[in-house]
Amino acid sequence: LQHEVESLSRRQGVLEDEELELMESREQAQQKVDEVAAQLAEVGDERTEVQARRDAALEEIAAEEGSRVQARKPIAAQLPGDLMALYEKIRDEQGGIGAAPLRAGRCGGCRLELAGSERARVAAAPPDEVLRCDECRRILVRDQESGL
Repeated sequence: LQHEVESLSRRQGVLEDEELELMESREQAQQKVDEVAAQLAEVGDERTEVQARRDAALEEIAAEEGSRVQARKPIAAQLPGDLMALYEKIRDEQGGIGAAPLRAGRCGGCRLELAGSERARVAAAPPDEVLRCDECRRILVRDQESGL
């Protein structure tokens, strides 16, 4: 009986030690959970702030787009219908950009330099001729900076 009591006392001590270890592990895990929850709350606050900035920027972009569309209408009305139809077709195909400036012999749309024969053709073309880039097919807009 005495031996059994000693054996049970040792077993109880071992179980109490294991229980303490488990309680310490639980505390550490709870601390980690609390830290992660705090980080999650911080990230959530940051996300809300970033979304608010994004929404404000989108509103600003939409307002600017609206004003530019309004400013574009009188200019577009002055251009020939077939030229506007061509521009709109290219614009739809090229992701919103139908015309590109010609700068120093380089297309502003695809950023490629015109080949020698193409460059000569563009330089010899009358000012009112509609020219297109051989690579991206955008309408080339010529001015003093065209380099031709």
